[in-house]
Amino acid sequence: MKDVIIIGAGVSGCAVARELSRYELDICVLEKESDVCEGTSKANSGIVHGGFDAKPGTLKAKLNVLGNQMMDEMAEKLDFPFRRNGAMVVCQSKEEMAVLDELMERGKKNGVEGMEMLSRSQALLLEPNLADTVYAAIHIPSSGIVCPFEMNLAYAENAVQNGVQFHLETEVKQIEKMENGFRVLTDKGMFETRFLINAAGVYADIFHNMVSREKIHITPRRGEYCLLDKNAGNLVERTIFQIPTPKGKGVLVTPTVHGNLLIGPTAADITDKEGTETTSDGLEEVMKKCTKSVKNIPKRQIITSFAGLRAHEDDGDFIIQEVKDAKGFIDVAGIESPGLSSVPAIGVYVRDIMAGLTELREKKEFCEHRKRITRISELSREEQNGLIQENPAYGQIVCRCEGVTMGEILDAIHRPLGATTLDGIKRRTRAGMGRCQAGFCTPKNMELLAEELHLELKDIRKTGRRDAR
Repeated sequence: MKDVIIIGAGVSGCAVARELSRYELDICVLEKESDVCEGTSKANSGIVHGGFDAKPGTLKAKLNVLGNQMMDEMAEKLDFPFRRNGAMVVCQSKEEMAVLDELMERGKKNGVEGMEMLSRSQALLLEPNLADTVYAAIHIPSSGIVCPFEMNLAYAENAVQNGVQFHLETEVKQIEKMENGFRVLTDKGMFETRFLINAAGVYADIFHNMVSREKIHITPRRGEYCLLDKNAGNLVERTIFQIPTPKGKGVLVTPTVHGNLLIGPTAADITDKEGTETTSDGLEEVMKKCTKSVKNIPKRQIITSFAGLRAHEDDGDFIIQEVKDAKGFIDVAGIESPGLSSVPAIGVYVRDIMAGLTELREKKEFCEHRKRITRISELSREEQNGLIQENPAYGQIVCRCEGVTMGEILDAIHRPLGATTLDGIKRRTRAGMGRCQAGFCTPKNMELLAEELHLELKDIRKTGRRDAR
């Protein structure tokens, strides 16, 4: 019997796994997809929110601010890209100033530091490409941007370093209560555990409702985005938000940590928990609304579009607690925006819940640090030459757009929880994320996957489970 089973290998589940791996616990993570970071965690804005928007007194507000404050330390320890670029919320008229005033007040109550109200002229000094219709703005210097893929992978890999087992391509079908725990039935067999942590994203309501009479309901909220080439990445320095809507923070314009420009998302409530297709109406909405906050967006520089699902629970707040009528079952549910920002604090929050349920004995040796894949494009010429002399694979460029070498791809395949698909390589190395969108590097990446994993070329997948044909 396991001590802890976590359902879901998104960023919340992996952060919980990493935090609990500090202790003498037998932990495993069950994930139905072929890789970590295959759901909400792979398709979001990559924003570390300051905490000005969440309603004061909510769990969202508390964990957003705490997670934001912890992000520098976690990025350093786990070696994932994070930058405090700051943010602005812009309004379009004097009448909308009341909304900015309310957001300022919320931010102060939530403990967000450094917020300031800016006139149009003051805002333009910081962001010259603001739209001509922008009337005023709030500046939130504590906001930041992060790579959501690398953040998720960092938590997962560090959890593995500390003894957590990941069972990928293992779909939970049913959960049964036992006298002292739970029996988890999957398509790969049966598991038993003392404690069960439900971090299943848009599916978290299904698993909660299997064990509790008090039902919850999660609506998949689809957000569509457009990603622009790095030529457009310096159009704005900060993340530019519009006035929030009842469904979220609205369409934003932001640089990414890798130098691209990102615009989006929409917010459409749907019923399909796998409904990540983009739509012509959604993308048209993104391209139209972004011009309300930033001008001169070079839409001809769009290199791809994508959609992600947010797990919106009906009550609108995070649900992170032990289920009252299912002792030992802990929900980490309804983790929508600002979920990514809150992740470091979510891990600690769940740890504290666990500490109230069982004795947690710290390991004598816990590895707090994880090292990311070496990026040869980030090295000096001298460092590059030294690395290539040690390993000639780092001298062979596979992805021209992003400057990714064979050595980096081989590392991505063979490190803990290594890549087994083209998308797995892409999220770990950025090979395929550039201007040509994998048009050049796909054949070589397929060849490397086949060679290193001892597979036939016909068995190499872009994404998804091996049995999903």
